[in-house]
Amino acid sequence: MVSRDTKLTAAFVVLATALWLVAQQFTTDSWVLWAVLVGVGVVVPTVLNEVSD
Repeated sequence: MVSRDTKLTAAFVVLATALWLVAQQFTTDSWVLWAVLVGVGVVVPTVLNEVSD
């Protein structure tokens, strides 16, 4: 059985990847792309998982 935290993190990783691909169409700044990828894929689900506990 997959935990709620794992499902939430996986969903945000998929969302972050999609947003990263879309952001590549609008900017070539690597720091912006990394901020989208890490911010949405790591930071947001971590904060949400910590708050929900």
